[in-house]
Amino acid sequence: MLEISLRHRFTGFSLDASFDAPTPGVTAIFGPSGCGKSTLLSAVAGLLRPDEGRLVVNGSVLFDSATRQFVPAERRRCGVVFQDARLFPHLSVETNLRYGLRRAPRDAKGPDMEEVTALLGIEHLLSRRPAALSGGEKQRVALGRALLSRPALLLMDEPLAALDGGRKAEVLPYLSRLRRRLSIPVVYVTHALDEVDRLADTLVLMEAGRVLAHGSVEALSARTDLPILAGRRDVGAVLTCRVRAHDAERGLSYLDFAGGELIVPFEDSPPDTPLRVRVRARDVSVALVRPEHVSVQNIFPAVVEDVEQGQPHEAMLRLRVEGQSILLSRVTQDAVNRLGLRPGLPVWALVKSVAFSPSGGMP
Repeated sequence: MLEISLRHRFTGFSLDASFDAPTPGVTAIFGPSGCGKSTLLSAVAGLLRPDEGRLVVNGSVLFDSATRQFVPAERRRCGVVFQDARLFPHLSVETNLRYGLRRAPRDAKGPDMEEVTALLGIEHLLSRRPAALSGGEKQRVALGRALLSRPALLLMDEPLAALDGGRKAEVLPYLSRLRRRLSIPVVYVTHALDEVDRLADTLVLMEAGRVLAHGSVEALSARTDLPILAGRRDVGAVLTCRVRAHDAERGLSYLDFAGGELIVPFEDSPPDTPLRVRVRARDVSVALVRPEHVSVQNIFPAVVEDVEQGQPHEAMLRLRVEGQSILLSRVTQDAVNRLGLRPGLPVWALVKSVAFSPSGGMP
């Protein structure tokens, strides 16, 4: 278990963050710039000594102001990956990696050089210098160096923020693979929902130095009372699914979820693979009667649970599908008035197949 309760005051800013999360697993710290995410990570790493609080990782107390315990950074066995790779420019990739290996405690268990390079797909880069690497390759090497130090806790501070879309898409599958392979706790700071969907087991929402909410990605994504999520244009419910079958000729895949079956564009994953799928609120429409002869293939009976005022002239609907799963739907206030949308009203939820965004395999 990861137990965090930390308070620290700066001039003009204060951190007051408390939450716990199961381990092993990835705990994603999500929030806007300046909300205290990196400050929290620095405190966990031992680079900042908070004014008050307590920090426990798997039963080991790293900080407790009440008993004046403070384990210094060099003894916390934290592997840290920053936004910039911070590789030694005069060393080869292999030597950079071996630097991490030399920092590992003698009795620590963990992946060896061969396994790490294979997991990260960097075997062919070992003889290169950092200047000859792409941004995505540098981040994979930095991650490999951190893993080879055999940390008890892996800390990642927006490691993909400096990468463009292509390089980010290159690195995410490797992070997802490591998530399934590793058994160490990971704290992952980000402001990107696609990274949360792909990697997080536990989501912690921060704003102005405080924790607004924490819990599973699926549970928090379906809440409409959290402005930090509900106010985003890409807000949507996250569904846990499993690949049931493919129809290669039609270019479609069929996913089972708690509310029924989803039809999505072909997803190159074997049957029975678990997936997360984000259904964006802006892609969900509602109808009072079941439509016919339309291109939309995902049509679900649902019940309106809640109607909340959103942006000016907009509303957010919370829909329960088949009594199981929650979908969000962003509609105009005019639609609410015309259709008489209200809690308890039976409706049909419509989502185009192309609107679904699979977020990669889960453990």
